Amino acid sequence: MSTFTAQQSSSTTSSFSARALDLKLKQVRLAHPEQSLPSPPSSNGASSPVERDYFYLRSLKECVEIYEDENRGKSESLAMLSDEEVVLLADNGKVAPHALEKLFGMNELERAVRVRRAIISRSSATKTLESSSIPYENYDYSRVIGACCENVVGYIPIPLGVAGPLNVDGTSFPIPMATAEGTLVASTSRGCKALNAGGGVSTVLVGDAMTRGPAIDFPSIKVAAQAKAWVDSAEGYAEMKAAFESTSRFAKLKSLKTAMAGRTMYIRFATTTGDAMGMNMISKGTEKALDTMQARFPSMAVLALSGNYCTDKKPAAINWIEGRGKSVVAEAVIPGHIVKTVLKTTVGGLCNLNVKKNLIGSAMAGSIGGFNAHASNILTAIFLATGQDPAQNVESSMCMTLMEPTNNGEDLLCSVTMPCIEVGTVGGGTVLAAQQGVLEMLGVKGAHPQQPGKNAQTLARVIASAVLAGELSLLSALAAGHLIKAHVAHNRSRVNTPAASVPVTPGPQA
Repeated sequence: MSTFTAQQSSSTTSSFSARALDLKLKQVRLAHPEQSLPSPPSSNGASSPVERDYFYLRSLKECVEIYEDENRGKSESLAMLSDEEVVLLADNGKVAPHALEKLFGMNELERAVRVRRAIISRSSATKTLESSSIPYENYDYSRVIGACCENVVGYIPIPLGVAGPLNVDGTSFPIPMATAEGTLVASTSRGCKALNAGGGVSTVLVGDAMTRGPAIDFPSIKVAAQAKAWVDSAEGYAEMKAAFESTSRFAKLKSLKTAMAGRTMYIRFATTTGDAMGMNMISKGTEKALDTMQARFPSMAVLALSGNYCTDKKPAAINWIEGRGKSVVAEAVIPGHIVKTVLKTTVGGLCNLNVKKNLIGSAMAGSIGGFNAHASNILTAIFLATGQDPAQNVESSMCMTLMEPTNNGEDLLCSVTMPCIEVGTVGGGTVLAAQQGVLEMLGVKGAHPQQPGKNAQTLARVIASAVLAGELSLLSALAAGHLIKAHVAHNRSRVNTPAASVPVTPGPQA
């Protein structure tokens, strides 16, 4: 056989693979449903998934009659239809794709995701989602529905690494980091090694209060000023506090800060929220307090429960100055010989670089809370690993890194100040199985049984300490001129490129 004939034969064989034939059949079924034959149930029938795929569709009329039969519930009717027939119903407006989980029922959540992938894929320009590498099988969607995401078509795996361990306040913690950036875990581990050599990290929690800042309109500045004076008074605060705290046994109002812009008034509610990050909790309490306020000032109009005076997921000086969530300061002393042997630089070099880069450089840029090298890198990786809201890295990553010589200039005293670490160990993404596993590894899963809020506070302390490790390592790499070399070795974009090592190990020859 000639080379051309062999290639042609190979091409012909691959074009009529089982997968290709399956797709061809599906196209025919959708294009000519009137020519189709009955198909068995998609999930609960006796046939296998492979057998079901090769049955033809019933007509649209038949599918509608089955689906709309009043003698059965929707989930029971859909169990009698194949995936392709459900897609046919959706394409003809009989089934809403966003409601598939509700229609199929809690025992068929994966099927709902699978069918939605087909619906979306076939209506898209690329038509790739249905057969894409985005995974959807073997995932606990019961934790997602109504809590974490809508219109679900799968999940996105992110590599999870562990830096450390790191000694924080006398306890050793592994540092979980979900990231796709090479060198980040390795660099943070190097910082952990240096910190542990000096006895570990000490932390203090200087604040704990989540905030919500509604915007309220009044008929005039005079009425707005009267309302402001009432809220600022002992009487007003007491009434607002009682109303606020009636909505939750964990939400405790700590302060109210008011401001006016013309006839619009802003109130910044600051509240402890137990082990929850607390946005839903504090929003509920704020709404109740505003109802109490409106009884006294009936002419007021609540424009927005969040009037950006909070401030959530946006850079703001008020967060940097007053704090939001957990406010943590972490400190450590690194022996001079560790700075030289582990970090490959000097105490003087690090201190000089930190001032010129993190302090003066950030001031030159007009930064708000950005007086650090890459606090967001470490914090966001831990956020993703532990089920936090990744968008809150905006304010949570606000950080000031300080370094100075100590012990007659021999050793390094370093610290990070982070006033806005917004984390929780219950609610939100912490309900997902993998994220719960990470929290369990840290010993902070769920609510603390004796001291509400302690688990979330511990997580914030660990994050600040890990940020200190990351800052220490990156600044050392910059001071020693090693940054680019490290990224070239560990963060190559080409797949399976062997990293440089000393001594050189065998590898592919150029």
